Amino acid sequence: MGRGKIEIKRIENHTNRQVTYSKRRNGIFKKAQELTVLCDAKVSLIMFSSTGKFHEYISPSTSTKKIFDLYQKTSGIDLWQTHYEAMQQNLKQLKDINYKLRRDIRQRLGHDLDGVTYDELRSLEESMHSSLEAIRDRKYHKIKTQTETCKKKVNSLRQRHVNLMQSYQAKCEDPPYGLVDDNDEDYESAVALANGASNLYAFRHQPHTHTHPNIQNGVGFGSYDLHDLRLA
Repeated sequence: MGRGKIEIKRIENHTNRQVTYSKRRNGIFKKAQELTVLCDAKVSLIMFSSTGKFHEYISPSTSTKKIFDLYQKTSGIDLWQTHYEAMQQNLKQLKDINYKLRRDIRQRLGHDLDGVTYDELRSLEESMHSSLEAIRDRKYHKIKTQTETCKKKVNSLRQRHVNLMQSYQAKCEDPPYGLVDDNDEDYESAVALANGASNLYAFRHQPHTHTHPNIQNGVGFGSYDLHDLRLA
C-alpha cells in the first residue's frame, strides 16, 4: 500500500511539527552529502527551526565563509560591505547620543553655554528645576522614613524599659515573710508583741531563711524571745 499524499501546509500540532522537521532535515542533509560525494559539488546548508535551533551542513572540503565569498564573487553582491555600512551607521548614532549626553552634563554644571539660544537656556532651566524637585522629594521621603524608623525603635525601647521596671517592682514587693491564717496547721506560727504595739501578727517562716532553734524544737516565740532574736 502506497503512502498517502500530504497536503503542504503548516502543521498545527507542535510535537508533530518538530518530529517532521527533524526527519526531513536529516533527509536533506543525507541528500546534500550524496551530492557532495557523487557530483563533487560544494554544498552549504544552514537551517533554523521554529524554536531557533541552528543546524548546518558544509561539504568536507570547504567552509561557510568560502561559500559566501564564492557567492559574492559569482553574484556580484558584497555582503560584508553592506554589513559594514550598517555597523558604521549604528556607531555614528551612538556617538551622537554620547556627545549630546556629555554636553547636557556640562551645561548642567554651568559650562559650555556659549552659543546657546534663549529657548535652549529656558528649557535647560526648566529641566534643572524638575530635577531639583525630584531630588528634594526623594530627600524628604528619605528623612521621613528614617524618622519613623527611629520613633519605632524609641517606642520599642521605652516599652521594654517599662516592662523591666514592672518586673523589678513586682520582685521587690514580694516579702520574705507572708501572712497566714490562724487555722493553717501546715506552717509554724508565732505571736509577737513588739515595740509596745497591741496588734498581733502571724508570720510564716520561709524555707530559705535561717531557722531559729526554738522553731526547730517546736517551741513558739514569746515577746522576750523575739526581743532577744532582734538584738542578736
